[in-house]
Amino acid sequence: MNNTLMNVQKALFKINSSAVFQWFVIAVIIISALTIGAKTHDLPPALVTALSFLDGAITVFFLVEIIIRFLATENKKAFFKSGWNVFDTIIVIGSMIPAGGDEVLLARLLRVFRVLRLVSMVPELRLLINALLKAIPRMGYIALLMFVIFYIYAAVGSILFHDINETLWGNVSISMLTLFRVATFEDWTDVMYETMAHHPLSWIYYLSFIFLTAFIFLNMMVGTILEVMGEEHENFRAEAHGESKEGGEPASRAQIEKLETELAEIKALLQSSQPKG
Repeated sequence: MNNTLMNVQKALFKINSSAVFQWFVIAVIIISALTIGAKTHDLPPALVTALSFLDGAITVFFLVEIIIRFLATENKKAFFKSGWNVFDTIIVIGSMIPAGGDEVLLARLLRVFRVLRLVSMVPELRLLINALLKAIPRMGYIALLMFVIFYIYAAVGSILFHDINETLWGNVSISMLTLFRVATFEDWTDVMYETMAHHPLSWIYYLSFIFLTAFIFLNMMVGTILEVMGEEHENFRAEAHGESKEGGEPASRAQIEKLETELAEIKALLQSSQPKG
């Protein structure tokens, strides 16, 4: 009995790890996305019925696929330790809600989220999402500092420009929305020229704000994301090549090249120190 279960598990593991099966799952996810988009158009009743049947078949396939993946895992508890497996399971179970009655909106929304399963199936997309999630705590302090700058400039703008345009500078909250418009360069010159008509030097206010937010803080966020993404790429490369991690982190390419250079220098010194015959 145990041998039979082990043989079944090995067979399921072989199917799950097959590149053909993985690409087929990706193709079904794409078809599911196209089906969801097609339903937003006005279609003939016959085609709507066919799409509904196809949607049900896709839901059944996703259920079978998640069962195969679960049974192919040797340690069943480890299956749910992966956030991507939990995410896929929730999406698949949610997609089984009947699309009728009061739950029709929830069912349709969960079917839309099935497109996100493409992220869990493609390693490169998982790499990007993991890098973004790990960068969020580091970006928190930058975002906090940006909020402080926004608040200070909003308070100053509300005090100086309240009488010029109450719609844009009526209070601190509205002023922060106006500054967000300025930071995203959405017709910000119209706002500046309006205040410059009353305060000729108000351009200093706008340019200093743009310099801090658009040029410094946003670039700091981009740099943080790129740094974390580089670390994730190094981890991915190390896992792909089966490299061991010391201290929980893999050796970077720069460290490996430095080590190779040092070994070459040591080899050259040893050769030069040997007596010539």
